[in-house]
Amino acid sequence: MHHLSIAPPWLWLLFLVGVVTLLLIDLSLFKRMHGSHSTTKFAIAESLAWISVALIFNGWIAYQFGSEYGVEFLTGYLIEKSLSVDNLFVILLVFSAFKIPSKYQHRVLFFGVLGAIVMRGIFIVIGAQLLHTFNWILYVFGGILVITAYKFISESMKEEEQEARENFAVRLVRKLIPVSKTLHGDHFFIVEAGRRMATPLFLALVVIEITDLIFAVDSIPAVFSVTSDAFIAFASNILALLGLRALYFVLAESVSKFRYLKPGLAGILGFIGIKMLASDFVHISSFASLAVIAVILTVAGTASILADKRDGQRSDDHSRKRQ
Repeated sequence: MHHLSIAPPWLWLLFLVGVVTLLLIDLSLFKRMHGSHSTTKFAIAESLAWISVALIFNGWIAYQFGSEYGVEFLTGYLIEKSLSVDNLFVILLVFSAFKIPSKYQHRVLFFGVLGAIVMRGIFIVIGAQLLHTFNWILYVFGGILVITAYKFISESMKEEEQEARENFAVRLVRKLIPVSKTLHGDHFFIVEAGRRMATPLFLALVVIEITDLIFAVDSIPAVFSVTSDAFIAFASNILALLGLRALYFVLAESVSKFRYLKPGLAGILGFIGIKMLASDFVHISSFASLAVIAVILTVAGTASILADKRDGQRSDDHSRKRQ
């Protein structure tokens, strides 16, 4: 794997051990805090902690391997983080479709992130190998991102909600194993009348894992638009994903307010897709890519906040007129 990355084998191993250790600590702390009035405050603190870990590691990468790799890591992290926020929309719909109470959601998200780490690792190593072997794969990745950008603009949230319970993976699970009609605490499987059965909690996990698999098809080519190094791609992806669970509990109630997130992500994916397709004719530096992505995210976020405030003022004015 050394020919695919600047990172020596010991760094890969140390990073994986560190990630698993932090996940286990995170799970233990969240279980203790869940159910208390301070859960949201804890989730905010947890999100900030994960972001701090990523930025500290980013600084170490820049110090150890050079500023160019540091910029590549940060750009990849921002891309994956923004795509993760979009993923929250889908997770929210899945929990709503399967009627999963908030007290069980953290368990599903924990195993969802764990599965995502494994899948992303496999995809990134394969993607890096393909890029080093076949240069034309870059154009395939670029095409995928341009198509995804178009889908982000045209897709309907209502359609996603209708499809959540009828996901093909759910239908497959129902064929392979009996599924109970009700939840049984935080158990994924139960034994009922001598039969082993899956619970709706397990179905929700399956849909979230499949959803991440689909998102990986977008995010992996995107991160390879800013770096060809397997470790930089993997580490930036995983550190962005690790904060997803905490971020969900911070943004779950307000995620729908980010109305311009999808157009913003469409702009980012369109930009990096075109960048990959035009790589033989135009060179866009990592610094320029980072600046473009940061500007698009800032504009999308600011526009969403302003639009939400404007709607709130209109609602207040309407209430006053009715009184």
